[in-house]
Amino acid sequence: MDAGFSSLRSEAAGAMRTVLVSAESLQLTLKPELSQEERSLTHTSSSPKESHKAGNEDLKEMLESNKESLKLEAMKRVVGLIAKGKSASELFPAVVKNVASKNIELKKLVYVYLVRYAEEQQDLALLSISTFQRALKDPNQFIRASALRVLSSIRVPIIVPIMMLAIKEAAADLSPYVRKTSAHAIQKLYSLDPDQKEQLIEVIEKLLKDKSTLVAGSVVMAFEEVCPDRIDLIHKNYRKLCNLLVDVEEWGQVVIISMLTRYARTQFTTPWKEGAEFDENKAFYDSDSEEKKDQTEPKPYVMDPDHRLLLRNTKPLLQSRNTAVVMAVAQLYWHLAPKHEVNIVTKSLVRLLRSHREVQYIVLQNIATMSIQRKGIFEAFIKSFYVRSTDATHIKTLKLEILTNLANEANISTILREFQTYVKSQDKAFAAATIQAIGRCATNISEVADTCLNGLVLLLSNRDETVVAESIVVIKKLLQTQPTQHSDIIRHMAKLFDNVTVPMARASILWLMGEYCEKVPKIAPDVLRKMAKTFTAEEDIVKLQTVNLAAKLYLTNSKQTKLLTQYILNLGKYDQNYDIRDRTRFIRQLIVPNEKSGALSKYARRILLAPKPAPVLESAFKDRDRFQLGTLSHSLNLKATGYQELPDWPAVAPDQSVRNVEIAEPLREWAPIVGKAKQPKSDDKFYSDDEDKEEEGSDSSASESEDSGGSSSSSSSSEAESGSESEEESSEESEKTSSDSGKSSSGSESDQKKKKKKTKKALQKKSKPAAADSDSDENGNGPVGQASSSSSESSTDSESDSEDDSRSDSPTPQKKPDAKAKPKVAVNSKKEVSLLDLDDFSPAPTNSPKPSVFSQSLLSDLEGLSLSNVSSTIQVTTSSFGPLKTYELLHHMTGKGLSAKYHFPRQPCLYQPSMVAVQVILTNSSDHTLEEIHIGERSPASLNIHCFNTIERLEPGASVTVSMGIDFSDSTQAANFQLCTKEDQFSVSIQPAVGELLMPSTMAEQDFCKEQGKLQGMNETAATITMATANTSRQAINKQVLSVANVGEVPSNQNNFSRFAGRTVSSGALVLVSLELNESSKALLTINTEKSVMASMLLRDLKQALAEA
Repeated sequence: MDAGFSSLRSEAAGAMRTVLVSAESLQLTLKPELSQEERSLTHTSSSPKESHKAGNEDLKEMLESNKESLKLEAMKRVVGLIAKGKSASELFPAVVKNVASKNIELKKLVYVYLVRYAEEQQDLALLSISTFQRALKDPNQFIRASALRVLSSIRVPIIVPIMMLAIKEAAADLSPYVRKTSAHAIQKLYSLDPDQKEQLIEVIEKLLKDKSTLVAGSVVMAFEEVCPDRIDLIHKNYRKLCNLLVDVEEWGQVVIISMLTRYARTQFTTPWKEGAEFDENKAFYDSDSEEKKDQTEPKPYVMDPDHRLLLRNTKPLLQSRNTAVVMAVAQLYWHLAPKHEVNIVTKSLVRLLRSHREVQYIVLQNIATMSIQRKGIFEAFIKSFYVRSTDATHIKTLKLEILTNLANEANISTILREFQTYVKSQDKAFAAATIQAIGRCATNISEVADTCLNGLVLLLSNRDETVVAESIVVIKKLLQTQPTQHSDIIRHMAKLFDNVTVPMARASILWLMGEYCEKVPKIAPDVLRKMAKTFTAEEDIVKLQTVNLAAKLYLTNSKQTKLLTQYILNLGKYDQNYDIRDRTRFIRQLIVPNEKSGALSKYARRILLAPKPAPVLESAFKDRDRFQLGTLSHSLNLKATGYQELPDWPAVAPDQSVRNVEIAEPLREWAPIVGKAKQPKSDDKFYSDDEDKEEEGSDSSASESEDSGGSSSSSSSSEAESGSESEEESSEESEKTSSDSGKSSSGSESDQKKKKKKTKKALQKKSKPAAADSDSDENGNGPVGQASSSSSESSTDSESDSEDDSRSDSPTPQKKPDAKAKPKVAVNSKKEVSLLDLDDFSPAPTNSPKPSVFSQSLLSDLEGLSLSNVSSTIQVTTSSFGPLKTYELLHHMTGKGLSAKYHFPRQPCLYQPSMVAVQVILTNSSDHTLEEIHIGERSPASLNIHCFNTIERLEPGASVTVSMGIDFSDSTQAANFQLCTKEDQFSVSIQPAVGELLMPSTMAEQDFCKEQGKLQGMNETAATITMATANTSRQAINKQVLSVANVGEVPSNQNNFSRFAGRTVSSGALVLVSLELNESSKALLTINTEKSVMASMLLRDLKQALAEA
């Protein structure tokens, strides 16, 4: 038998071997004999990975080809694969070969690829390191930056010295883009080798001094990563960072604001002291108040100017389009600003609630924290927190939290009406949260506690089990506040017990029965009887409360409940949950006296029936203020990795002089500062006593005429400096204008001819006032209405003194001091060379006692006073356009009698080349004298304004014309400032038209076409316009264009072309306007400039002017 089995087994094994061999041979013979169709079918049905590899082979071939176009196409495809999230690491060897390509576009794409894969393929990347080092010297800034980026992405410790050297060189690069990249590389190198910290700090210190807005954000980020505790590096750069903040990119703004928040908390004292008075605008000397003050009275809080600078410069960023920037400014104000100033952030935060739900979530979390501490700041926007049907549950819950925080006696009725609607929501979690919110409102506002409780009792009859259960839990908490008054509610809840199935709700009812069993002596034992029946089937939380109820009833009503209690304790003794078993044993020993229980059973009643404090219903956001607002830690409510604690305010402010930076004073040209107080006279006098007497003898109208003459002289001198070809014409116009303004300011009835005669007489005399008054007038300090000769004299004295000062302070170059001194000293000569007589620049003969001071001609003296840096081919000129538009600055009703109008004189500004000249006419329309008219605070704080000097007195009915300079930074944003008198402050704003931000340039037609060719593409703005019939002639076109923009006409040989050129006043960017007329009164208007925003605005204004008749 056994032999038969073994033979069968061996046969089966042999057959199996034969089958396997034949199958294998069959498979081998089939493989080479696949038809073409089958092969193609097999290829198409292969896995995606194989087809992907085939595609990569094509790309490799393209990358290794000799044609630049194929390589460029291949690299575009490779970068496209990376953008889609597909792996292209296999192509690394083929790509890295092209790193030395001369094609700039190809090189950029190769660097983009290498930045992505250099860390993965470190060995291959190291082979090309010499190429990267060469690229660091490339003339193209983008190539230099890309090479540094790739170099810092190769995370191999062996090349740390090379990276360090590259970073140091890049930090000193001329291109801000490369310096920015070096700041990014600092962080990468630090994470690779923290031992390089000291050297990196040196680079960071150097980059922090950089004035480029492109670098600021990146270097502060590097500072935060490498050495956030080195506050000393920030001291000297603090004010610069504050002023640059508005112009930094949005990502950089967030980083800088966060860093400055921490810095401010270490350098300034708290503005939140109780009873602190804000005394920033208080005068230095107040003898009366000092006498009344008691010595023990605390000093008022005075905010550090640097603290105020930070708050003032971050305020405009609340209008940023970037939500992170707005949130950063909001948290800065929350942590640094005085409490009465924080409310300015509320409107901006509420605006962010219109964003995506992710943004809403973070913003609402921060508002929830803020609304706990300071309810008042969001009360006005309470409707913004009403829940919308489209809101997600987590957004609804946060809005509910904020509404509860904002609830007070005034608005609680409105909020409760909202809550009634929310309870009916289909979102069960939200409905339950609303019930909890009602409970919190009842706890916080005692006046509505009964109303809320009654409302919650009504909800007990709701069909929804979740609503009923949550209501019971909240009612239980509310009843603890005043249980004696609400025994009927407890009875009502006992009746509902059978229908309630939610464990927490059943447990809450049982707790209430046990706690207030004496209030419901008949109902409580019955509830215990029902529970004894279902004890084994209940949830653990319900079982625990059942044991507690049994123990309390045993102590208060042992006759009825003794047996029930023993039965429940026996059931609990053998329960599966050890918590219930332990509780049962403990209760038995406590309430049932026996030999083992000892003295503890005596205190059973005091332990179990002790009065319990009512629970405090608190917000979940109450403890989140320990984290800085807007941080990840605040959002998660736990400390995240890398979170830096916000330091406490110092008790005593550190030395503020550490933030002082020495700034070289710029040379003052032509405009000595006339102070309020009269400066002490120097012993050396320019003028003799006879001249002083002669000056005293002159009447007020003469001084006014001298003022107008002086004004015209200074204006014509400015024209001479700017290289205009029509000095006579312009000087006549300016003389006419200034004499008109002189007439209006004096209010006298003398005509213009009289004034001109007096002006000529005054200039022929050897007296000083003409020159003096011209300077003071340019400074905005001309004689006022009915000013007496004594005021004129004081102005003269102070001016001569200030000139002495300015001359003594000026550095060694001789031309500028000579140019300043000449008009003053030359007055003594008999044959005077007046700045009004600039028809020719012939040498002026002088009989001065100091001939060495003067140069050979007036032209050579004026050469050093050029007002702008312009090339010889493109010169800046003054406009030949006459009529000026006057705008109202302050109405006499608003200004309490002071009215102000302003116009743009279209003359180069003497104070600073980057400023736009503005003339302001101040008139006293009141019946009393106005004193100390001056300019107060300006907004934004970084706004650069050259203010006119304080006007001590302005008599009723009198007017005065003053000059200002405003640096608009090539923007039409209004310059806001305060026009102040001794008693009042008026907020005013000067809004420039875009055309007033230009100064005209003269250039040949050939130069115009050449410059226009450089400003193509994105720098060109064009539109086809329909010209008004009256505007088709060249003269009419010139008139309309010049009425809109302060540009210069470019001479043209073509009749159908009109060309105009100008430069922006602030940055000097070229603005080219060309108009090509077609036959059918259509014209192509083209504007070429780097300032694309200005171009579009200028195009709109010109289009409107040329289309109107």
